Amino acid sequence: MEELNDFTEEQEESNFDLKAEIFKYLTHWKWIVLGLLLGVLAAYLYNRYTIPKYRSEATLVIVNDEENTALSAMPTGGGSILSFNEDGLDNQIEKLKSKSLIESVVDELDHNISYFIEGNVIKVETYKSSPVLIEFITPDSIINKQSANLFISPFSDTEFRLDEESKSYSETHKIGEVINIDGAKFTILPRSGNEEGEFRNTKTVNILIQPVPDVARDYLARLQITKKGQAKDMLSLSMIHPTSEKTEDFLNKLMERFNEEGVKNKQEVAENTTKFIQDRLEMITTELDSVEGGIADFKRDNRLMDVASTAGMYQSQYTAAEQEIFNLETQLALIESVEELLRNQGNYELLPEAGISEGGISGLTNSYNSLVMERNLYLKNSTPENPVVQVITDQLDSLKANLFESISSTRRSINVRINELNQRENRAQGQFSNFPGLEKGMRSIERQQQIKEQLYLFLLQRREEAAISFAATASVARVVDPAYTIEEPVDPKPWLILVAGFVLGLIIPILIIFIKNFLDTKVHHKGDLHPLTKTIPFLGELPRIKSDQNELIGVNDRSPLAEAFRILRTNLAYLIQNKGKERGEIIFVTSTIKGEGKTFVSTNLARTLSTTNKKVLLIGADIRNPKLHKYSDRAVEDKGLSDYLHNYEVGMEDIIVPTNKNDISVDIIMSGAIPPNPAELFMSDRMGDLLKRASKLYDFVIVDTAPTMIVTDTLLISPLADTTLYIVRAEHTDKKILDFPKDLKNQGKLKGLAVVLNDIDYSKFSYGANYGYSYGYGYGYAADKESRWKRWMRGLKS
Repeated sequence: MEELNDFTEEQEESNFDLKAEIFKYLTHWKWIVLGLLLGVLAAYLYNRYTIPKYRSEATLVIVNDEENTALSAMPTGGGSILSFNEDGLDNQIEKLKSKSLIESVVDELDHNISYFIEGNVIKVETYKSSPVLIEFITPDSIINKQSANLFISPFSDTEFRLDEESKSYSETHKIGEVINIDGAKFTILPRSGNEEGEFRNTKTVNILIQPVPDVARDYLARLQITKKGQAKDMLSLSMIHPTSEKTEDFLNKLMERFNEEGVKNKQEVAENTTKFIQDRLEMITTELDSVEGGIADFKRDNRLMDVASTAGMYQSQYTAAEQEIFNLETQLALIESVEELLRNQGNYELLPEAGISEGGISGLTNSYNSLVMERNLYLKNSTPENPVVQVITDQLDSLKANLFESISSTRRSINVRINELNQRENRAQGQFSNFPGLEKGMRSIERQQQIKEQLYLFLLQRREEAAISFAATASVARVVDPAYTIEEPVDPKPWLILVAGFVLGLIIPILIIFIKNFLDTKVHHKGDLHPLTKTIPFLGELPRIKSDQNELIGVNDRSPLAEAFRILRTNLAYLIQNKGKERGEIIFVTSTIKGEGKTFVSTNLARTLSTTNKKVLLIGADIRNPKLHKYSDRAVEDKGLSDYLHNYEVGMEDIIVPTNKNDISVDIIMSGAIPPNPAELFMSDRMGDLLKRASKLYDFVIVDTAPTMIVTDTLLISPLADTTLYIVRAEHTDKKILDFPKDLKNQGKLKGLAVVLNDIDYSKFSYGANYGYSYGYGYGYAADKESRWKRWMRGLKS
């Protein structure tokens, strides 16, 4: 089997023990439970004595009416450029939250004066139910800027004591008496309706008077206005306050005053609009008279009634003359064509019916054609010499001559008429050319007249509308829901406060424990030795000794301490089991600093080994600070190791003291007198000779040495040891110095090094209920009949 003193391989195991971490907190379960109780109690007291705050709400819809401003009295309604845009919903919100509006509401409702009834713990506001009232004689302008904190304490039906702490005022007054405090005059009266004798039994009433602007700022901070509704044309007004009736009155009055201010503004606009329109009407009337006079002068100067109709007449004359000339020229062309046809006929032929309406030519042409057709008819059956044909021929010749004469006279007549028409056309055209200038001038004058007339009529209409608007001004807003209060308080929320108190009561102790553990650098359990036990064997743990327990183990001792040393003895046997048997085992017991229990461990280990019928020698080698005498009947001045090392005449037999305390035999060598040069004494060969001789006479030689970090005594004699027990004390040894024994091990300065953890308080750890009693003292004594839960609870109680 591999020896434990070659325990150099580091173990790959986690340094974090969740179970141990949890039970670090469970060991303080009493504080955690106390924290929970205090948290819940604080939450209960908070719920009990905190004045609840309630949310009051109201809903307002803004009426989207067009304001009658002066610029809206334009023909187009003011136009998109010149008119003022209608106030948006955001502007209405700002109006509702205006400081002046809220101050006026606070002043009207007297909300700057609050009444409180003094209770045993808190004072409660009595809005509209105060047994006393204060009435000021001083003007409101002064009162609204002052502050006072008055206490009214009735002691009879007619008298009371008035206190004002800030002004050191305390006087007795009668009901209705005028009181003057720093220029503020007022009287105190009982509220009407109270029964006789009720004033005397009234508790102290606190009247708090604040400046109106301060109260208005507080209300403004509490007031919340949000848009509401799908069309976003509604406003939701809400406010959180301890006195719900006070809040409801404020919200209702705020909406009422907002409406009144809006109506007042509208009426002012209507009044200003009426005045503006009246002034404009007077000016427009004067301008309209001037324009109409200009039109009359223009027509008279140009001798016309209407430019358009006169111009149309001349245009008609010109058009008619031109059309008649065209018709006459057409007739003239037809006549000339008929004349040419007559001249070019070689025989009698039919003439065309050209539609000539002038000079009877059309009738002559028809007669001529009739004779031609008759002559042609006779010629079919006879010759031109036929008398009848001859007669018709003569008639045709006579008719042709008449046609030529008629065509000539008609031509002259048409030419005369064409000349006359040309002259008429020229005259009409000349007259018409003058009309554009006349029309331009006339139109300019008429345009001015039309503008003035339209504006005059429009202003007359708007004046009537403004008068009607002033007489019946519509509301700017309509109350949808008057102020109402939600029954459930906003603050405090009892269950939420209780849960918060429970959580805080749980977290704060745990946080304190965490900080305490975080700042704690002491060793408490085996897990804290992990950096050290990775390279150095761990032999065992020793429990804490209570004040009523014996520090030394006895024969057949079943205490946890005795069982712990028996386990230490067993583990020590495994540590030295392969060593030779020619001599006894030399065991050094040391530590880093003093107070870690070296002497305690050395003494009890010696006694434990002695109970197995082994010869044990216990040497007190801490000659600088001897402690071995505490566990024996010997005095500190008795001859001991320092005398042996210093005086060569002193033998080993002279310093060995046999002891048999509580029937356990252990030989002891005391430390002796404290020398001035301990290090030089240990450097001599006497110490080695002593241990060599003692190891041949005893099975175990246990040496209680000095701390290794404080002095060099132990390191000077450490090569003489077979095994070195390094003592670490729980809640005493700092974790920072655990590297020191590891360095000594790595440097080979300590032989056979093993660690023992001393003074463990098992009640603080998860294994305390069982682990501290699992060394065998309860084995066989019905320990198994006790349930794990009872053992765990018993461990917590301990």
